Amino acid sequence: MRDTYTIDTGTSPAGPKKPDEHAPLPETRSNWSERVHFLRAFIRKPCSVGALSPSSPALALAMVTGLGLHRAETVVELGPGTGAITAPILNRIGPKTTFFALEVDASYTQRLQLRFPKLSVYNDSAERVKKYLEVHNKQKACCIISGLPWASLDSGIQNRIMSSVIATLGTDGVFTTFAYLHARWMPQARKYRRNLESLFNRVDISPVVWGNLPPAFIYRCTSPRNT
Repeated sequence: MRDTYTIDTGTSPAGPKKPDEHAPLPETRSNWSERVHFLRAFIRKPCSVGALSPSSPALALAMVTGLGLHRAETVVELGPGTGAITAPILNRIGPKTTFFALEVDASYTQRLQLRFPKLSVYNDSAERVKKYLEVHNKQKACCIISGLPWASLDSGIQNRIMSSVIATLGTDGVFTTFAYLHARWMPQARKYRRNLESLFNRVDISPVVWGNLPPAFIYRCTSPRNT
């Protein structure tokens, strides 16, 4: 495993202009509303939410940078929550990209549908990603982006979701997720990292995103095994 991954600079043959993947994310007017809703959700379901506030713009930007979303045929987001990462995904996908999200919390699903009227968001478990790929007449995803709180999830749920990810990710696909720095050496987090290493031939780790609260880092996984 490499200590850090390399960010794609985006140089490519001449063609339609691609979005600036390094552009800062704009603040939204609903920012404080999202934080309040997120906190309420954490109090109601701490194990399924796993954090006290949404991902910061810095973490959201780091999550999508270098993925080449403008070229992707099919992109899936797992656990979008209030949409902190959903927004930059929508800003970067191409006009022909199929993009949908799976959110297990019904209140988040409703808010996402209001915030992003054109987004296909389903109130269902990430374990059922294959079902929704079929809804969109797709067999495999080019990129699966996860905001799920892995360290808070039961091992059985973790394994079922990751089995679904491996089964539905294309051979050249990318799976990316994040973890909090303070929890990196906790047993559940270490077990999840070992699980990633057993499922992918390459698991790279980003530099720490200090602009997030709490600080976080990103796993970027490629070359899935047994696909």
